Order: sequence, then C-alpha cells, then structure tokens
Amino acid sequence: QPWPGPLPQPEIPAPSPRRESWASKYEFLLSCLGYCVGLGNVWRFPYLCYRNGGGVFLIPYFIMLLVMGLPLFLMELSLGQYGAAGPIAVWKCCPLLKGIGIAMLIVSSLVSLYYNVIIAWAFYYLGSSFQSPLPWSCDAPGNADLCQVMTCRGCVLQNVSGSASRVSASEVFWNEQVLGVTHSSGLGDPGPVQWPLALCLLAAWILVFLCMLKGIRSSGKVVYFTATFPYLVILILIIWGATLDGSLDGIRFYLSSDWSRLQSAQVWSDAASQIFYSLGIGFGGLLSMASYNKFDNNVIRDTLVIAIGNCCTSFFAGFAIFSVLGHMAWRKQVPVGSVAGSGPGLAFVAYPEALSLLPVSPFWSILFFLMLLTLGVDTLFGNIESITTAILDEFPALHNWRRKTAFLGALCTSFYLLGLLLVTQGGIFWFTLVDTYSTGFGLVIVTLFMCLGIAFCYGVNQFCQDIMDMICWCPPWCSHMLGYFKVCWAFFTPCLLLFTLIYTFLDMYNVPLRYGTYEYPPWGTSLGVCMGVLTCLQIPLWAAVALCRESGTLSDRFQKATQPLRSWRMATARDTAGDVIDVPFTITLTGSD
Repeated sequence: QPWPGPLPQPEIPAPSPRRESWASKYEFLLSCLGYCVGLGNVWRFPYLCYRNGGGVFLIPYFIMLLVMGLPLFLMELSLGQYGAAGPIAVWKCCPLLKGIGIAMLIVSSLVSLYYNVIIAWAFYYLGSSFQSPLPWSCDAPGNADLCQVMTCRGCVLQNVSGSASRVSASEVFWNEQVLGVTHSSGLGDPGPVQWPLALCLLAAWILVFLCMLKGIRSSGKVVYFTATFPYLVILILIIWGATLDGSLDGIRFYLSSDWSRLQSAQVWSDAASQIFYSLGIGFGGLLSMASYNKFDNNVIRDTLVIAIGNCCTSFFAGFAIFSVLGHMAWRKQVPVGSVAGSGPGLAFVAYPEALSLLPVSPFWSILFFLMLLTLGVDTLFGNIESITTAILDEFPALHNWRRKTAFLGALCTSFYLLGLLLVTQGGIFWFTLVDTYSTGFGLVIVTLFMCLGIAFCYGVNQFCQDIMDMICWCPPWCSHMLGYFKVCWAFFTPCLLLFTLIYTFLDMYNVPLRYGTYEYPPWGTSLGVCMGVLTCLQIPLWAAVALCRESGTLSDRFQKATQPLRSWRMATARDTAGDVIDVPFTITLTGSD
C-alpha cells in the first residue's frame, strides 16, 4: 500500500538562531594570541626577569606555565567551546556557580575602563612623534633648561646642576604635559580634565567601536594586522638594538643569573602572577572567543600554540627593550639598573627617552607607539567581546543588528564618560588604584572557584570526557596530556592559586599602595579593596539565588543546583543538526513482508 504519510509529530519550538563562528581557525588563533600578548609582555615581564635573578627567573616562569597556566587556559577554552556560550550562560553546566560569570563580567568592565586610557596615552605619544626633534628629547627647544649636552663618549644628558638625582626631559614631558599630575595633590584632588588626553580617549573608543561593530566578523579581520604587527616591530628593534653601542650590557643585565633567587618565595609568586595575568585567565575573554569555535576544534592544540607563543613573546620582547636601554645607559655612563623600570614608567618615560637618543628618532618612536597601540587594542577586543557576549546571551533580543549596534555604542559611550576621571590631572592616581585592585585578589578567587567548581561540582572526569567528545580524532599525545591536566585541575593548580592568593594578601597588607612618592590614604585603599570584594561577593550571592530556586532540603537543593541544565549539551545537537535531512520516501511491501 502507498505510504499514507508521516504521523503527526508533537510541536517542537523553533530553534534559536545559529551562533556565528569564526571565518577560519587562524582568526581565532590570532584573536586569542593578540588578546594574551598585551602591554604586560613588554613592560612587566622584562622588569620581573631582571629583578628576580635574570635568566634564572625562566625556571619558575615555565614551571608555573606548565602547572597553572596551561591547565587553566585549556579549562576556559574548553568550557566556552563545549557550551557555545559566554561567561554567564556557560554556567548552565553548574547553575550554583553562575556568580563566577557575573564576577568575570565585573572584572572585564573594570579592566576595560582603565585599559583604554593606556591606548589614549599611546595615541598622544604617537601624534607627538611626528615632530623632529621629539618633544621629550633634550634637543627640543623647551627642554634647554632641563639638560645640557656634553661630549663624553657621545651625548651625556645630565641635570644643569650636575646632581645625580635628576629629572629627565622625558619624565617632565610625561608628568607635566601628558598627565598634568604636578598640579594635583592626590586621590582627592583630581583637578580638571586634560582635554588633549580626553580627545585621544575618545578616538580610542571610536576605534574599538568600529572594530567591534560586526562582532567577530569585523574584529576577526582586524587582528590579521593588530596581532602580527607587534612581532614585526619587536624583530626590527631586536636587530637594530644589536647594532647599538652598550646593547650587550643591557642584554647581560637582562639575563644575568642569580641562582640564590630561586629560594625566595617572591620569585615564585611573581612567576605565578605573571603567567596568570599575561594569559588573560579569569576575565572571560578566552571563554567568549572560544564559544564561537566549531564544536570539533582541537582545543588542546590551540592551548599549546597560544600559551607557549605568548610566553616566548614575553621573553624575546625583553631583548628589544634591554638592548635599547643598555645603549641609553652607555650614553649616560650610568648602570643599566638605574634606567630600567616597569609599567607606564618604562613605556612612557624610560623607553621614549632611549628612543630619542637614536638616529632618526621620530621613526623609531612612531614604530614603538604604534606597537603599543596594537597591543592594547587587541587585549581590549577580548575584554569587550567578553562583556557583549555575556549580555547578548542573557538577552537574545539584542541580537538584532540595530539593537546590538545601539548596545555597543551605549557601552563604549558609558566607558568613555567614566574614563574621563582617569584623564584628569590627578587621573593617574585613580588609574593606579583601579589597575591594582580590579585584577588583584578578586580575580584570583574567581579563577580558584572556577577550577574547583569544574573539578569537583561538574566533575573532572565528565569535563575530560567533554573534551574528548569535541576532539573526534584524538591523537595519542592528546589523551596523555589530558591525563596530566586532570591531575593539575584536581590538585596542583588549585594549590598554586591558593599560594598566589595568600601571597597577594600578604603583599597587600605589608606594602602600602604608592604612586611615586605619594602614599594612598586609608579611604583610597578601602575603596580599592571594595572593588575586589564586589567581585568576590557575586559567587556566594548567586549561589544563594540558585539554591532558593530549588526545592527540598538544603542537601537536595545543593545537589540539584550542581546538576547541568537540559540545555547544556545543545552545542553538540546544534552542530550536528545540519547533517540530518528530512525527505519524503515510499516503501513497497511484498506479500512475504
């Protein structure tokens, strides 16, 4: 008999719109590499290296990479890729831990608030570099009173009075012309806005808005330039720096080995914190970018490529930095240690001064600050992606292109208006406060709970099985590495995070927060601690909400709140649904049938 047709099927709700994905795996790799390789690779790692025993520092650094960095990096990538969701929605795997996603959102927002101020500084210096002589060099007309040129193995810059504790022209340019900090007495006296910096900050946010306008479809194309250009500049600076007089003194200072430093807990703490922050763990950026991957992407391979590439970048950037600083020390006839620094002091004071001593100094200055600009923009892409992905996953109605554009515009405008406080005359004091506490103990606690939650609430065996499900054709080396990561997630990584957290608290208690000679008042420090506490409070707060939504005894509620929701494994179904095709068919039955 002819087939009468299919039986009536129960009504199935319309599927959610298909999640967009990266145009190619290279866009994802470059986006993650650009996100991880940030300003800390240039201005923090070389400083930590020479402060903690030179080349010996690489031993604790790579041990921390293997035991803490790689496992956490893989955890965040795998979580995002398997769940195909942002930092908040991904906790469908364990609703009790939804507060971790909210905390990541807060951290990313605080970082985005001040990180673009660094890009604004880079914009200002980049614009000032199109002058000859450079405005922070001793050849500039306005700096004649600050330094005089003497002939002694080249050009030696010194204070007119000849005192050893001089203030360089570069430092005066930074403090007076760029920041205007000399007109502020401290945290409670921000003073007026520095309007040139405010315009640079506006340009920085417009740049971010335009690059993020179409989400990963636009930012994925931009990273082909922004993620690769810094490597070109670092290579050029290394080659050029090797030809300068005194560069070997700088390299020797950078890599000089002091084996006794391995006995210091400070060295191991610095190595752990540098790995933690340079890989961008706990901010939600990695998780968000991985959520746009194809389900069967090999996350273990990506983890090794990105994390090891990031750490090698830090190491080789040190050669570019210290070869030029060695030349500046040779020109000044001072020890290399007296011209080396860390943070903004290195990027906007010491290194620009060194560049001003080179032939064709505007060219080198333009290259360097363009590199800083691309390094900062890439990292900010990841942070903004974390925020937008988290919000869009929670409010699907915003996926409409017009609404999404309006939301992104409102977000960038809000960050710009809030960031104006950081470009006032006393803005550097607020910048240092937010920088110190937004990514301090709060971020370590969030990551510790993420690691413990996946290992013991969701289940480390189930998590490893999820990774195996994604890597359909798993090579033997992948399965061996997964066994190693399982041990790290269950024991070694939480222990190291706990060690880092304890040392962070001790450092915060024993060393008062300072900017230069200015010591922060108690109310300022308390405000900073509140930022960290606000982040941490999200975890118990949302855990309590999850427990209240369940029924039964407290034990029953806890058990239900740690069970994955039914929508958790929809990523697999969504990616394979396209392979199923419904077609009409006819079956002819014979008498024997």
